[in-house]
Amino acid sequence: MCSAEPINCFPVLVNILSNTFLRLFNSTARIRIWSKPFYDIPKSEIESNVFFAYLSFVLILAAGLPPHFAVSSMEDYKVKSM
Repeated sequence: MCSAEPINCFPVLVNILSNTFLRLFNSTARIRIWSKPFYDIPKSEIESNVFFAYLSFVLILAAGLPPHFAVSSMEDYKVKSM
């Protein structure tokens, strides 16, 4: 029914017990389990394009911040603000 690993065997055991209880109470419903933890939902092309545009914007912004702080620090040093 299941492999020897507890992480795989426990859901199968719970499924067997749940379906057994459903049969005892004369129910026609069934409980199904699967081993994929996440659904594989295909993303549209627009969503992936927006993601990459946002990612590139953030990377460019992150690349521009350290020089800004360095220039700001140098200007403070030149005017002896400390």
